[in-house]
Amino acid sequence: MLTYLVRRLALAAVTTATVVSLTFALVHLAPGAPFLAGAEGRFVPPETVARQRRSFGLDQPLGTQFVRYWANLARGDLGESFSRRRPVADVLGYALPNTLLLGGAALVLSLVFGIGLGIAQATRAGTWADTTLGALSLALYSVPSFWLALMLLLVFGEWLRWLPLTGMSAAIGAPATWAGRTLDVLRHLVLPALTLALVNGAAIARFHRTAMIEALGADFIRAARGRGLHEGRVVLRHALRSALAPAITLAGLSVPALLTGSVLVESVFGWPGMGRVAYEAIFSRDYNVITAVAVVAGVLVALGNLLADVGVAWADPRVRRT
Repeated sequence: MLTYLVRRLALAAVTTATVVSLTFALVHLAPGAPFLAGAEGRFVPPETVARQRRSFGLDQPLGTQFVRYWANLARGDLGESFSRRRPVADVLGYALPNTLLLGGAALVLSLVFGIGLGIAQATRAGTWADTTLGALSLALYSVPSFWLALMLLLVFGEWLRWLPLTGMSAAIGAPATWAGRTLDVLRHLVLPALTLALVNGAAIARFHRTAMIEALGADFIRAARGRGLHEGRVVLRHALRSALAPAITLAGLSVPALLTGSVLVESVFGWPGMGRVAYEAIFSRDYNVITAVAVVAGVLVALGNLLADVGVAWADPRVRRT
């Protein structure tokens, strides 16, 4: 198991380094430049722009900037934000916990929804219920996350007024107690987390249904039924673990989708997370923030895939020997 983990960690480190290097090159070579983004950039004197570029080292050759960035990154220095005039570590230090809260809640909900829907379809394979649930999962999987976010916002926030429209907490009249503030955050979390979970859970459900059907037809399941075990115990205790590998793998692979989806979803709901920071940094050409977001996203994706590999190895010991 230790050798298995070492191999996966080495692969994760190489993947993250590649993502960071490509992001650095692409954002610097893309059209546009810092300090000129937005309408106010047209009125900035050229001398001021040149002075700002020198202060951030942007007047140096790209290769020199690349080496300097990696040297600073090795010391844990993510640089300074061009647009916010604050260390990038402070910007992400505030936004990252909010994104982890949103992504973690969405991941748990998507697993529960996807696995539950997959089990419901597999135990009713070939019936009208299976067909109806399959059509529902396909529709949810095909829906763009930003459109679903707008629809949920319109129905539950504007029409029914059951949940808050935007933000992470109440701007006026915020609760004074810890329990009240926690409940307030959870109410604001429902719609953005549900948006990401429905789309991602629909994908998990489609794969989990197939895995469950294969597991329910295995010899050990027939043997369990022959011993007179209750059908619910056969499904949940025997077949489910055998069919978990695809769902666990998809959960790890869904981390990039949750991160990229959060860019639009956080913007729609005004959630103060890393996706919103990245969205604003792209339009302001804030190279250091964009690259730092890629660093954090690369680490999170690599960690998600590593945890998925470990989970699959736990569910299926044969994987450890591969």
